[in-house]
Order: sequence, then structure tokens, then C-alpha cells
Amino acid sequence: MAWLLVIAAGLFEVVMAYSLKLSDGFSAPLPSIGFIASAVVSFGLLALALKSLDVGTGYAVWTGIGAIGTATLGMILLGENVSPIKIASILLILCGVVGLNLAGGGH
Repeated sequence: MAWLLVIAAGLFEVVMAYSLKLSDGFSAPLPSIGFIASAVVSFGLLALALKSLDVGTGYAVWTGIGAIGTATLGMILLGENVSPIKIASILLILCGVVGLNLAGGGH
């Protein structure tokens, strides 16, 4: 259950970052509200997950999901450049997240 919370928290982190970009420096009200709401949900879910996961593993997986999701979303929806090095780096982050998960981290 805790890992599902971390995954959901990571997905809300992606929404948070995307909303932050769309907020245009907090000058656009709806994306700014979306940023705040998704941040609260993301951190709340992470806090619940960390009740039964090691903080280092849980936090690393959460940030990994956020980094992979945000980078991918940026390339797909925001037209950010795509390069072999960027793709390889995303895959390395994915390997780290999977490795941490396989290494355990729950109590």
C-alpha cells in the first residue's frame, strides 16, 4: 500500500511541476491553484507512505517518479528538446528507482 501512495505522490509531483510551468510565475490563477493543490496532495501522500517506508528510499523513488514524469511530459507536451543523452539519463533514473525499490525500504 505504501508503494502505491509513493507512486500517486510522484504523479501529483508531475502535475505540480507542470502546473508551476503553466502558472507563468504565479500570474495565471488556475495553474497556480493547481500547483498548490497538487503540492499539498503530493506531500500528503508521501507523508503517509513514509509511515512505513524508509525515508531515503521513499523520497528517492518519489523524486525519481517526479523527475522522469516531468522530463517526459516536458518533451511530449511542451516541445522541450529530445536527445539520446536525455533519454539515456531518464533511463538511468528509472534504473535507480527500480533498484531502490528492489533493495527494499519498507519496515
